[in-house]
Amino acid sequence: MAATPPTPPRRAVLGLGVAAALLPAGKAAAAGRSVVGGERLGRRGVQVAAGAPRLPETNSRSWIVADADTGEVLASYNAHWPLPPASTLKMLFADTLLPRFDRRTRHEVTHADLAAIGAGSSLVGIEAGITYTVEELWLGVFLRSGNDAVHVLCSMNGGVEKTVREMRERARELQANDTYVVSPDGYDTPGQLSSAYDLTLIARAGLRNPDFRHYCRTQVAHFPGEEGATFEIQNTNRLLGDYAGMIGVKNGYTSHAGNTFTGAAERDGRTLLVTVMHPEPGYDEVYREAADLLDWGFDALGRVEPVGRLVPTLSQERALAGGPPGDDPGPRPAQAGGSKASSWIGPAAETVLVAAVAGFILAIRRRPLPQRAAARDDVRRRVRDGSGRAR
Repeated sequence: MAATPPTPPRRAVLGLGVAAALLPAGKAAAAGRSVVGGERLGRRGVQVAAGAPRLPETNSRSWIVADADTGEVLASYNAHWPLPPASTLKMLFADTLLPRFDRRTRHEVTHADLAAIGAGSSLVGIEAGITYTVEELWLGVFLRSGNDAVHVLCSMNGGVEKTVREMRERARELQANDTYVVSPDGYDTPGQLSSAYDLTLIARAGLRNPDFRHYCRTQVAHFPGEEGATFEIQNTNRLLGDYAGMIGVKNGYTSHAGNTFTGAAERDGRTLLVTVMHPEPGYDEVYREAADLLDWGFDALGRVEPVGRLVPTLSQERALAGGPPGDDPGPRPAQAGGSKASSWIGPAAETVLVAAVAGFILAIRRRPLPQRAAARDDVRRRVRDGSGRAR
């Protein structure tokens, strides 16, 4: 059975409960009260049906295994636990903005496009004065997790603030209610949270877009450089090309948030999704656990009862309920004066409260975990050590 991390200190749990009670509905979900997808997914600890195959040993803070085709969640651990997502948040960025621009559109980058990129960010190597196609910018986002490519696309979309608003709206449409976006690239930012459930939900939505699927499964590409030259970029997803059937999706790391990974793999016409958040010691482990959970999932398909489900979008639910037709139109422009989803507290107070929740989560995260068993040798040999840069 999966190893269970120690219970968080009582005062941290109480603090999270107080903060959750003060937050509006969407933020309360991000404080651990969400049961989107089924009541069992709102529980702490391992959730798996009786009689299921033995789960692999893990030490992550949170993980989930789901059938991408049916939406059934096969097993989970702290599925709705809010944690910093790091660059896995770029999946939501891509799902939000990919429909906006034709991949052949060309854009000459300016110094203003590259302003306000966080120190230590992962970069694909974009330079002001060089013209890039939208396709090249997305390759920079997916392969190298380039925050510079994210900022250029944000600039093309009307700016970072507008993009963040649209990502929040898209998260609401997807029912990713644990997710609160502050920085579109996943850079360490107080109050920015998501969950294993939400990241899996976002990945499933993104993979319906052929461009999203193409970019996240591309292993190598040539990227424009100075004076007409190009250079090779490689995908930082270490399981791509290394795990049988792997088709994406996105890894993430920041020095404060730790390691995160959402992956999709296909075998015998079935596709599974897995998300692993914040294992220790970290970089190698996030891939080992993802691979082990995928192995378990393929073995368990058709043999276990689901413990929950990946929900449809709000638009799809309305259509199923006989409401106005629509097929998930994506984010809508922010409405002047707010909407039903608007907070009942002021923006400044909301920011303070969300930051407080993040502080509690980080405090919990830094508590030591038991050392897990030795990792599977064939995966460890192929997985290289990561750097301390945000990606």
